[in-house]
Amino acid sequence: MRFPRTAAALAALALFATACSGARGGGGETIPSLSWAACGGGYECAKLTVPLDYAKPDGEKIEISVNRLPATGKRLGSILINPGGPGASGVEYARNARSVLSDAVREKFDVVGFDPRGVGGSSPVRCLSSKELDDYTGLDGSPDSPEEITALEEGARHYVAGCEARSGRLLPYVGTANAARDMDRLRAALGDERLTYLGKSYGTQLGAVYADLFPKRVRALVLDGAVDPALTPLEMNLTQARGFEVALDAFLENCLTTPDCPFHGTVASAREQITELLKRADRQPLTNKTDSREIGESWTVLGLATPLYERQAWPVLRRALTDAQRGDGTTLLRLADLLINRGRDGEYANQTEANTAINCVDATFPRSSAEFAAAASKSLKDAPLFGPYIMWGTLPCAYWPVKPVPREKIDAPGAAPILVVGTERDPATPYEWAKSLASELSSGVLVDFDGDGHTAYRSGSSCVDRIVDDYLINLTVPEDGVRCPKID
Repeated sequence: MRFPRTAAALAALALFATACSGARGGGGETIPSLSWAACGGGYECAKLTVPLDYAKPDGEKIEISVNRLPATGKRLGSILINPGGPGASGVEYARNARSVLSDAVREKFDVVGFDPRGVGGSSPVRCLSSKELDDYTGLDGSPDSPEEITALEEGARHYVAGCEARSGRLLPYVGTANAARDMDRLRAALGDERLTYLGKSYGTQLGAVYADLFPKRVRALVLDGAVDPALTPLEMNLTQARGFEVALDAFLENCLTTPDCPFHGTVASAREQITELLKRADRQPLTNKTDSREIGESWTVLGLATPLYERQAWPVLRRALTDAQRGDGTTLLRLADLLINRGRDGEYANQTEANTAINCVDATFPRSSAEFAAAASKSLKDAPLFGPYIMWGTLPCAYWPVKPVPREKIDAPGAAPILVVGTERDPATPYEWAKSLASELSSGVLVDFDGDGHTAYRSGSSCVDRIVDDYLINLTVPEDGVRCPKID
């Protein structure tokens, strides 16, 4: 798969490392209602009813899972949050509201999480059994023989057939535009005239599409770890792969200054040793002390990528690579499981399947494996470790049974100022995407963080946190391009 653009697993990774009535809205539409019930930890939960197909508003309905943590003080309204993916659960993300948002923001806003359609508790897309997902994920994602390419093609076709068989009626309707329409119905149900929102990673795409559809209903949007919707899918794959290469170099540069680093010499020589590790895993799987999976190259790459999302997890990556150099891939496998949301019991959340379904309907992908092969080959120049894997990871979209519905342009004319936050060495959503999105949005304002890891708000920068909090609470808009310094 393309690596998920999500902040949802970061809390787990850090631990691993250390009631409205049926009134009418202003547009004449019926305002949906929510019936809240306590669901533990001070949270309330509800279901929002929305049309499956917005072109047929009186037709089949689905339910969106929602939860909220009430404001601790004099409230200004609600803030909706989304962790990304696509495919990550916003309900689970909101369960971490006390770390996702500052005390100052939580004092003023009810924190509202929701699972976008097709995700988690909101009519989830399902495709394969957990065992089948294990098998598919373990296929060689960097094929170097006709036989390995054929295996990937057959695996992708089997995956797509499973999606169509189990979730065919949902697939045409899980795109980001429909999720944004759901979000507007949720805003109305919460009683907010305009939307206040924090979206991270893919959540920035959801927020940008919302602003484009409903520009006059924007109060304050923070888009952190931005996705550039103007890119083609393969351009996005390549840029993301480059981002992981940059993040890996930053990790290695730091690693070489620590006593427990498994490498010596230069960043270049350390990269050579990692390349050799992947080749060894391709020839002979690493030892697995957890379960029966063979830890080949693909599982190893996933495990390598996971801690690059979070600088605080770099010590875990040093330990995992030390073990892997000795032939033991167990820690890398556990890290990979965090990224793809696979539980210790071997069961998957539906993140992987929803990620595929949403990506494939949101953009127009090539329809032949030959084009993926050519793109993977070209990626070797700029992203030799991650490029082929990320390119081939979107192969199921070549066989997708639903016609895509891409948005050609997202500029949100007439929207209030929108804050776009970019981290300079972000692996999953490279900084250049933030610059592009801020310039494409008619009211985009860029905040630049000289940092590492995926997303910036609440990651240790008091500068970023101060700017975001002041914007969310007081609608204070910073100077476009303001730069927050590096933190030690």
